[in-house]
Amino acid sequence: MQVFGSSGTRGVANEELTPAFVLRVAKAAGTAWGVGRIAIARDTRYTGQMLADAAASGLASTGTDVDRLGIVPTPGAQAYAEREGVPVMVITASHNPPQYNGVKLVNSDGVELGIADLESIEETLLAEAFVVAPWDETGRVREVEGTRQEYVDELLEAVDRERIADADLTIALDPGHGAGSLTSPEFFRRLGCRVVTVNGQPDGHFPGRDPEPVLSNLEDLGRLVRATDADIGIAHDGDADRAIFFDEDGEYVEGDATLAALAAAELEPEDTTVSAVNVSQRLVDVANEIGAKLELTPIGSTNIITRIEELEAKNEHVPVAGEGNGGIFFPNYRLTRDGAFTAARFLELVAERPVSEIVAPYNGYANVRRNIEYESTAERDAMLDAAANHAQAADAELNTRDGYRLDYGDAWVLARPSGTEPLVRIYAEARDGDRANDLADDMYGTLAEAKADA
Repeated sequence: MQVFGSSGTRGVANEELTPAFVLRVAKAAGTAWGVGRIAIARDTRYTGQMLADAAASGLASTGTDVDRLGIVPTPGAQAYAEREGVPVMVITASHNPPQYNGVKLVNSDGVELGIADLESIEETLLAEAFVVAPWDETGRVREVEGTRQEYVDELLEAVDRERIADADLTIALDPGHGAGSLTSPEFFRRLGCRVVTVNGQPDGHFPGRDPEPVLSNLEDLGRLVRATDADIGIAHDGDADRAIFFDEDGEYVEGDATLAALAAAELEPEDTTVSAVNVSQRLVDVANEIGAKLELTPIGSTNIITRIEELEAKNEHVPVAGEGNGGIFFPNYRLTRDGAFTAARFLELVAERPVSEIVAPYNGYANVRRNIEYESTAERDAMLDAAANHAQAADAELNTRDGYRLDYGDAWVLARPSGTEPLVRIYAEARDGDRANDLADDMYGTLAEAKADA
């Protein structure tokens, strides 16, 4: 796909992602969906109102009525889609920096569009084969109130509220000025938790931190956990479909450890879980220990959603899936990443024992990353050819869904071209740091030699 990537389309607002472009995307979506009514939601970004206005105009021009939901977490917009049976355009750039914005498309069942549906809309967009309604049949636009409240009410019904309340937990929350700042504080308080916040006011400039919930952006949350003697720290990204945690000592918990802990609590023998090709050995080990199957996809939520749908169509049970960035799916609840729901499911575990004990079995893994830049297509192709030859010669299980992943049982290494930068990325992981470094170094040396000879 040229326009829609692994999770919608994004760019610097008013430069790459202009109102004119969003209007065209909306016209393509309105044409391809061919329904009478579509909703629009957005996160807190400064350019969100401008781009939502453009989307509303584009949809109305195809004869589609428009529900304007305002600022809503992406999972809240997906809940609205399922509840009302209407597709939704979400104006969000998720975890990207403040100057970015984007468009994410959600079907009337509340699930992000899979690859086939995105390709259909992209074809309409590139061909500019838009439906144009007569002037007196253009769509009407209405403001919809209460979407955030309905979302919180649904969340409360979907988790073990009594179990969490009985634990009398204190939560340090960092919604990062994003859409979750309007829903998560209320949700956790209604779960019976004491809630203290940092970066809790909605602000599209994101003055306290960038939207991505990574360790370098979350130092204030760690301090807040320690200062308030909180049981857990919880952080969201800009549209609150992800959750990242700190333990009771204010120490950052790697997202891969969280995913492994939740998978261990959810999976049964013969179940299937789905993740991307850069999946941590932590999840590999959990699946092997339980006797569950692990399916790997190309990186990105769109690919994971598509594979879960394929597996469920074959009656395979997928109770949990996701990536180590805090984006976790619980398909039995809804096929969506939901930061608040993920956090509540984790709180159900924290109600029984401290965060540090929950994730302790999944510490002690060493991760190594290397990047090799290239200046020409010839250099890139030479490195990928070398990676293929290296993979074929290795005594390992090979996965080529997104680059070349070699799984040795106790460790793995992956080489794949970046989708956004002129780089080939190398990832390796093992319980032993020397083992991870050796695997990464071997792959790096092979690719560097091929680049030099190109």
